[in-house]
Amino acid sequence: MDDTAATVWTDYGRFHLDRGTNPPQPERMDWGFWGDGPGDEVLGDLADCRVLDIGSGRYSVHLARAYGVVVDAVDSSPTQYQRALDRYGEHGEPGVRFVLADILDHLQQEEEPYDVVYAMHSFSYIDPHRLLPALTPLIRPGGRLVFSVLHTNSAGTGPITTVAPRTEILSLARYGELTVRMWVLTPALWEDLLVDAGFLVADITVLPAPGKDDPVTCTLITARRRP
Repeated sequence: MDDTAATVWTDYGRFHLDRGTNPPQPERMDWGFWGDGPGDEVLGDLADCRVLDIGSGRYSVHLARAYGVVVDAVDSSPTQYQRALDRYGEHGEPGVRFVLADILDHLQQEEEPYDVVYAMHSFSYIDPHRLLPALTPLIRPGGRLVFSVLHTNSAGTGPITTVAPRTEILSLARYGELTVRMWVLTPALWEDLLVDAGFLVADITVLPAPGKDDPVTCTLITARRRP
């Protein structure tokens, strides 16, 4: 993860640790920000799957409870990691292993491949030229990669056509505004990057906000590792 983003999410986690605040436990996957749209079905059949969750412990707990899968939930923020331990117990939720690590370090050290890898918005904070090649050998041939990323921000600014980060302002409820660097790329560019890294793209869907006056949209991408 970009150093700026890592610092921001550590500060964000500390803010909520100090106040003991937690969002409700989700009952379904939310690939946008609004609680509607596609849900768990995007991940496909999860029976007997080994799953990697990049940066989102709440959803890993949901999947473990609902489908009995085994999930590694990896987060580079020590305060977000501590929030997960405080919420779900020092030994974690059954089926979920909370891991404090930079995702690139985790992928380098891990040996057993995953059947499904997913990320709720966290791809936006990681250089795809580094992340995608690191992911490929850790997803079994035919395994699934599903992630959502920002497409259009709250100012109505759309994605860019070069693989480079840009500055974004995130408004996070009671925490206020955060300044971060994000990779906000066109769907076509994401597809090119995935193909180059050894994936076959199955579907790309732009998810609009439900309110007509909200310009924010997200891109939901599903892909498979080439056999």
